[in-house]
Amino acid sequence: MASIYEEKVWLRHYPADIPAEMPVPTLSMADVLEQTTARCPDAPALHYFDDTYTWGQLNEWADRFAAVLAERGVQPGDRVAVYTQNNPHFVIACFGAWKRGAIVVPLNPMFKAAELHYHLTDSGASVLVALDSLYETYGREGIAGTQVHTVFTGNEADFLADPAAIPPALRSPKRVAADTIDFVAALSSAPPNPSCRATVNGEDVAFLVYTSGTTGKPKGAMNLHRNLVFNADVYRTWMKLGPDDTVLALAPLFHITGIVGHMCVSALAGMPMVILHRFDPQVYLTYIEKWRPTMTVGSITAFIALMNAPSAAQRDFTSVTKCYSGGAPIAPAIVEEFQAKMGPYIHNIYGLTESNSPLTMVPLGTRAPVDPASGALSIGLPVSNCEARIVDLDDPARDVPPGEQGQLAVRGPMIFAGYWNRPEATADAFHDGWFLTGDVAVMDENGYVYIVDRKKDMINASGFKVWPREVEDVLYQHPAVREAAVVGVPDPYRGETVKAFVALKADHVGKVTAEELIEFCKARMAAYKYPRMVEFLEEIPKTATGKFLRRELRERG
Repeated sequence: MASIYEEKVWLRHYPADIPAEMPVPTLSMADVLEQTTARCPDAPALHYFDDTYTWGQLNEWADRFAAVLAERGVQPGDRVAVYTQNNPHFVIACFGAWKRGAIVVPLNPMFKAAELHYHLTDSGASVLVALDSLYETYGREGIAGTQVHTVFTGNEADFLADPAAIPPALRSPKRVAADTIDFVAALSSAPPNPSCRATVNGEDVAFLVYTSGTTGKPKGAMNLHRNLVFNADVYRTWMKLGPDDTVLALAPLFHITGIVGHMCVSALAGMPMVILHRFDPQVYLTYIEKWRPTMTVGSITAFIALMNAPSAAQRDFTSVTKCYSGGAPIAPAIVEEFQAKMGPYIHNIYGLTESNSPLTMVPLGTRAPVDPASGALSIGLPVSNCEARIVDLDDPARDVPPGEQGQLAVRGPMIFAGYWNRPEATADAFHDGWFLTGDVAVMDENGYVYIVDRKKDMINASGFKVWPREVEDVLYQHPAVREAAVVGVPDPYRGETVKAFVALKADHVGKVTAEELIEFCKARMAAYKYPRMVEFLEEIPKTATGKFLRRELRERG
């Protein structure tokens, strides 16, 4: 008798218009941009604050940047690093580098000099595109001793008709250092040159997207052009996206969600993308009303920030009917509160850097089922072409039956090619052709998947396994809790004990005690699960993509 994994039982629950299999593309993202430009050159491609740029403009800027790179000796396969926020420079640099056949290395704008240096050295990048403020603060020191020979800098006000459109809190003065080249000036000086367009196909590496480095040094995932185009098509198909839609870039563009779920699907569907430099809830709410985006995908912490912004009650968020969140487990209470306050239902989505964003998705218009055992919201069904199974945590050769916890293993055309210059790490990440996600999951008999937690984040308290997400879900049920992150800390008696870090809603600060929250959890959880310690923070430390920095919290003890 075939298992639920071999039968792919999830296909029975696909909406009628979602195919079980989609064609695997041979195109590159450079081809995608050119096809969209040919189809609708005058249609909007980017909304940046108050300004709009067409596909024709974006394609020409990309052609010009490809010519600039050729002048600087960049050849196909060379690495071009991009160290900006959600600015036009990022989009132009990516498409221009791809037209030249180069590999883009997106860098977290929160990187300091040592982190920047590591990523530039590991990738062997020869060109850096950076915001001028980042270069002055960390970039000059970060490139010392690397292979970077050319630095282009730009300012967040570049490309805007009125620089004052950027709120003062997000603005910095423009500066062009003597050891850099102004990005906009470089584009102006280099007319498009067809001879600079390299031949690029789906099997070529498009990005080196670095993993978070929670276990050892960050590794560069080799994401192929066909990976990007395929999963952009998954977004387009599953979310029913087309030219009449508009993407709100809630995730940072350097992250795999921003890359595929914002930039790549925008180009594939020929729909505009709203980018707003960096995340500020008040600014986002203003431009949501102006541009009326219909689709977004972002971290649950970003949705929490939007919901709790001072002006949220007076803002109209209802245009965002295709609303998705991934990157971290989501408490059902948060989804319910967001829908009650803001209107849209947040659908769950799940993916990894190595999977080029979505592996599973809750179908549009469907409410995620809740796992009765853990109370977790489902992350959805495996998407088209995705094969999935739950394997034993210690023996990936053994499947576990539906309803039991194990490690999620996947394969399909969305899975990356391996880690840059890390053959051993690549081999360790796969078992018999299946990519091992490192996430502890359950699949029910209908094929819906539930993430319990990251394998490495499990807390071992007196021999009992405690998953942080389960404790966090209970904390979110308390009306005073805005954010909650749970970690294991050393305990001389229990080995590890459960500690919760909590940020309270503004009107509850100083009115709720740690003891009250501990008792709240104690009444709702098994004795070994509830937190023994609660520490209040003004803000839970997060990555730029909104994930809690559990390692930093563990170090606080």
